[in-house]
Amino acid sequence: MAPRANWKGFLRLEAATCEVALFTAASTSERIALNTVNRASGHRVRREFLDSVTDERVEKDDQVKGYETEKDQYVSFEAEEIAEAGPKSDKILSVHAFVALADFDETCFDKPYYLTPASNRDVEFFSILREGLRDRHAGAIAEAVVFRRLRTLLIRPYESGMIATTLHFDYELRRAAEVFGEIPDLRIPGEMLDLAKHIIKTKQAPFDPAQYVDRYESALADLVKAKLEGRTIAAPPKGKPTPSMDLMRALRDSAGLSVKSERRGKTAKSTSKSSSKPSPKPQQGGRRAGAKRSKAG
Repeated sequence: MAPRANWKGFLRLEAATCEVALFTAASTSERIALNTVNRASGHRVRREFLDSVTDERVEKDDQVKGYETEKDQYVSFEAEEIAEAGPKSDKILSVHAFVALADFDETCFDKPYYLTPASNRDVEFFSILREGLRDRHAGAIAEAVVFRRLRTLLIRPYESGMIATTLHFDYELRRAAEVFGEIPDLRIPGEMLDLAKHIIKTKQAPFDPAQYVDRYESALADLVKAKLEGRTIAAPPKGKPTPSMDLMRALRDSAGLSVKSERRGKTAKSTSKSSSKPSPKPQQGGRRAGAKRSKAG
């Protein structure tokens, strides 16, 4: 069955437009979902909303959104008021600017969507924009009302289509200096840096998500299966990493150089011992015997 679009509208660049569709590129819908169940009856538990003071049940029709102005004091809003205050969707993904992808701060990334032309008649303009971005190693910054909120998106070429990633707003981003500010500026010895670069070079490879498994999800699936079959699963042993006391040795081990270094050291040591060993003395007995023989003759 063909995937269903999450959003449809028009991609606009100046006077040119084409109809496009957004499809979720990443989803958690395939994860195992566990419900809350009554231990005694085995029935699923239903969630209810209770008044925090009277402890009485509050029906859905009596629930409104509220903003706390001070402790336990709220200004309330009806759903219609909130909907009216929000931006109105015109179904237009409007391109405002272009940015070099190499310079883009990826901490702004929120959620990726596949962007495709919505019909065959729009493929030409879509393809022209895609290849232009690919040639310039650039992305397009666009805005649209998506899922009731005005969102900024970065549009990039991706295979035969494009990726439109929603971006965090500036107020949502935490400044790196708040976290990195106390990291000291160390001078790294040349050999250590060379070892680190060697490790990175030898282990560098294209990223393939299929090589990495969600171990929590796998363990949960095994647990569900075991329960259904009446089996028990033993908890895996907990590994405890130990800190590296000798950083240089740890780097050499990681680079696979320690064993080679030790072998070279042993070889050099044995060679040094053999070269410093005194030469064997000549057998003097033979000459003395010969002298005696000649004297006797």
